Amino acid sequence: MSVESQSSELVELGKITSLYGVKGWVKVYSHTEPMENILDYSPWKLKLDGRWTAVKVEQGKRHGKGMIAKLAGCEDRDQASRYCGAAIAVERSVLPDLDGEEYYWHQLEKLTVVTESGVNLGRVDYLIATGSNDVLVVKGTAESHDKRERLIPYLPDQVVKEINLKAGTIRVEWDPEF
Repeated sequence: MSVESQSSELVELGKITSLYGVKGWVKVYSHTEPMENILDYSPWKLKLDGRWTAVKVEQGKRHGKGMIAKLAGCEDRDQASRYCGAAIAVERSVLPDLDGEEYYWHQLEKLTVVTESGVNLGRVDYLIATGSNDVLVVKGTAESHDKRERLIPYLPDQVVKEINLKAGTIRVEWDPEF
C-alpha cells in the first residue's frame, strides 16, 4: 500500500539493515530508547524506491545487541531483501507526548545553536548517542560565527541552557573557539 505522505509528517525511527535467516526476517537498527519501542508502531512507513510504503510488522524482538522483525508478506530471503537499507518512519502524530523538558531528537535537529553571549554556532545537523550522554552535531552556516562542525554534549542545565522550539534556538554555554 503506497502512502502519499510528505516526509515532514514522518519521523524516522530506524532502518532495516540486512537480512536475518531464511524465513523473511530482517535486522533492524532502532533510534528509539529503549530500542524495542520501535515495535510499538505498526504499520511502519518504509522508504522504498523514493516512495513511502506502509508495511505491517507481524513480529519483532531483541536479538543479541540488536533487533529483528518479520514483516507481513515476507516469507523468504528474496522477499525480505527488497527492504534492506529502507528507512523506517512513523506518522509524527502517533508519537506519545513527552513530559516537561523532554524532547525528541527530531525536534532538536535544524535548531540554531547560540552561545550565552549571543554567538551563532550553526544548526544541529543530527545527534549521536555515546552512552554517557548524547551529543549535538552542530554544523556552521552562512550566518554562523564560522563554518566549523562542533560536537556539543547534550547536558541540560550544564551545557544546554535553554531550548526554545518556537524560536528555533538552543542556547548553550560553550566557547565559540572550542
